[in-house]
Amino acid sequence: MELVGVRIELPTNVPILLLREGEGSRYLPIWIGPNEATAIALALQGVEPQRPMTHDLLALVVTALDAEVVRVDVTELVDGTFFANLVLDQKGQDVTISARPSDAIALAARTKAPIFADRGLLDEAGVEIEEDGQEEEIERFREFLEDITPEDFESGTPPGSG
Repeated sequence: MELVGVRIELPTNVPILLLREGEGSRYLPIWIGPNEATAIALALQGVEPQRPMTHDLLALVVTALDAEVVRVDVTELVDGTFFANLVLDQKGQDVTISARPSDAIALAARTKAPIFADRGLLDEAGVEIEEDGQEEEIERFREFLEDITPEDFESGTPPGSG
């Protein structure tokens, strides 16, 4: 998955983390908190805070423990809540830690670790957009983001997907 960035859903001003399928045209929108949105946006912009923020601190702790972030796996959507695993390598051993996607992705943005999403999750919650310059599809996606709320995902099926 490619980390597209963080957008603000209007009119509620709720931040949405937007991931795009690397070998396809699906997007995965994930509602996140404002603190995580700020952390991800700063990391994507390459901003170095004077003092480490929480996710910077976590990256420093991982390094101090002689480990590295291998990847983030966004695994499932249960009752409107996304789940993820943070996969670390510590001296050749994989260590998998359950994490909120926003926290795991904020760490991945700092460490340049790849982000993956389960294909079944993309089938369930992904939004298809053709990338052949089809402005109509892109506009439909923008309208989708403007009209959707976090509650729309409580059933696990995004609106308009059947």
